[in-house]
Amino acid sequence: MALDMDQLRKMFYEECRENLEVLENILLHLDVADVDDESINTIFRAAHSIKGGAGTFNLLDISEFTHSVEAYLDLVRNHQRQLTSDTVDLLLKSCDCISAMLQAHESGIEEDVEQKVQVSEQLAKLLDSPSSSNCTEALPVSSDTVSQLGRWKIEFRPHREMFFSGNDPLRILREILELDSDAQIEAYIAPLPELVEIEAELCYLNWSIIISHEVDEQQIKEVFEWVEDECDLAISREQQNAIEQPTVVTDALSVPAEKSLPTTNDEHTPTEQPQPVAVHSKNEKSTPKTSKTESSVSSIRVDIDKVDGLINLVGELVITQSMLTEIGNDFSIDKLEKLKAGLDQLLQNSRDLQENVLNIRMLPMSFAFSRFPRLVRDLTGRLGKKVDLQILGEQTELDKTVLERIVDPLVHLVRNGIDHGIEMPEKRLAANKPEQGTIKLNAFHQGGSIVIEIEDDGAGLDCDKLWKKALEKGVLPQDARRDEMDDKQIMRLIFAPGFSTAEQVSDISGRGVGMDVVKRNIQELGGHIEVESELGKGSRFIISLPLTLAILDGQLVKVAGEVYVIPLLTIVESIQIDASCIKRASGGVELYRLRNENIPILRLQDELEMGKSGALDNLILCFVEAAGNRVGLLIEELLDQQQVVIKSLESNYSKVKGISGATILGDGSVSLILDIQGLITLFLNRSKEQNGIAA
Repeated sequence: MALDMDQLRKMFYEECRENLEVLENILLHLDVADVDDESINTIFRAAHSIKGGAGTFNLLDISEFTHSVEAYLDLVRNHQRQLTSDTVDLLLKSCDCISAMLQAHESGIEEDVEQKVQVSEQLAKLLDSPSSSNCTEALPVSSDTVSQLGRWKIEFRPHREMFFSGNDPLRILREILELDSDAQIEAYIAPLPELVEIEAELCYLNWSIIISHEVDEQQIKEVFEWVEDECDLAISREQQNAIEQPTVVTDALSVPAEKSLPTTNDEHTPTEQPQPVAVHSKNEKSTPKTSKTESSVSSIRVDIDKVDGLINLVGELVITQSMLTEIGNDFSIDKLEKLKAGLDQLLQNSRDLQENVLNIRMLPMSFAFSRFPRLVRDLTGRLGKKVDLQILGEQTELDKTVLERIVDPLVHLVRNGIDHGIEMPEKRLAANKPEQGTIKLNAFHQGGSIVIEIEDDGAGLDCDKLWKKALEKGVLPQDARRDEMDDKQIMRLIFAPGFSTAEQVSDISGRGVGMDVVKRNIQELGGHIEVESELGKGSRFIISLPLTLAILDGQLVKVAGEVYVIPLLTIVESIQIDASCIKRASGGVELYRLRNENIPILRLQDELEMGKSGALDNLILCFVEAAGNRVGLLIEELLDQQQVVIKSLESNYSKVKGISGATILGDGSVSLILDIQGLITLFLNRSKEQNGIAA
């Protein structure tokens, strides 16, 4: 079995990030006035795991930095230091530094060391500062007691397969030397087989270790915490006069962990009695080598039940395939019913397999929401505001690809809400509001989409102010009239490029700064964003997104002899055209009167530049809606409804306006998938330019 260090290192990166999340989440929710021991123990173990794992893969910068964090947390859990708001902030900055170092190793790029050096110096000051006056000082131990206690003796016998888990005994021995630099470590080389029989991936050596009496037993156990199930371990007291001096010294501990291999001398002949070889470390440093391609490989953790479900479905497919093969090998007309039944079973298996595979890509919204407690804490501290963050729907699942791309828009909206939505405490009190504002994040499923809401109870949007700013910045023409637009339309102006209500440019946000980018990013995911607000009461942004970008339910339609796919979620209804309901507005815009509403007609053939469409008789209008705008698509024929697998047009050809992708139909032909939001935007913008009609 080959030991894939790259794969093990990727697993460490994932586990390191999980431990960083544990550290950050607990620190964010700690009450420094009443810190419970279990919380401190949990974050100490997380820091210890990061340090140990980094040492295993020779990432010495992470290991040494995290050692300082671990050392301080050890003082806290032993009640020799007290956590304060400032030290919690420093520990959070330490998490940022570890994350940055981790990213540098993954991507193979140079790390920005300025912040790390600054935080390291602050940690060093914390460790060097005297204990708090209210902490219990350690009682002195008499010399008589010391001689009676004796030193620690450790028998460490790793299992042969220890390397397979990514652990390395040399890392353990290095940590022992950190506890006691004078520790005596003896390696028993008798278990080594002949040179030709050695397998480089197995561990053959055992060690006997003598440590100073001043080291606490719990500290020793923590060193072996990672490998306690992968070794035989015995810890006991040993009188000093029973210790023999070692005879041979080697530099084995300075070898990088992932390259160290047990070796033997050709002249050495194993005997029945173990022959001790003492080992010392020079604590040499080596530069870790990290593949530059690692960061580009995305991974996802999957629940074992989902994997078991896939295995069962594959088994069902194999059975169905065997049945169909048997029928095909000796087919006769009397087996037609069996063939149909087999094909039906194959269809059902394929659908189940598709559903399960898509389910594997689904992740809970907590992966995105988990970063906001830290964001809110940092911003409120800088702005002097008080904000309560409420998170709902954390377990609502969304496709991993969509989830990763929606994070930045969410961050921008939350920052906007805190900076320009929530008022200062004194202003809130003057307005008969509680001094602490509220930011609420909520996610839930609605039909085949996911809806994410970002709501604040701040000042809300002032439509009159928005109107004036729109005129001032040229978003609206100077001759525009206020009574021609309702409040809903005015609120949408914040998504216009270059629009902002901020009086000064802020490095945090401005209500409207970059909102056009937010809207564009959401539209690129096939979603849309709406805003609702009441002056003095607060604002709410509503984002609607497809659950996945891999497959969609589509309606096949025929236009100019070609088959196109319309996302089913955008379709409101389809009707046969009634010529008496067709109206023409000024500028030649065609409208269709549907239940007291005039809806623009979008001639799809003309829009796609497939030639000019003719008379409207005997054609069909498919009414679609996106981002609050509705149009009637002129099509020739409605075909089937079916699920289609989306293929990127941009990566395989180039970006085409009005087209979101392509798919392969059952007959092998390629069909383009319409970007309804893009088509409507192009149509309305052109109508506005040519005919003066507001979009």
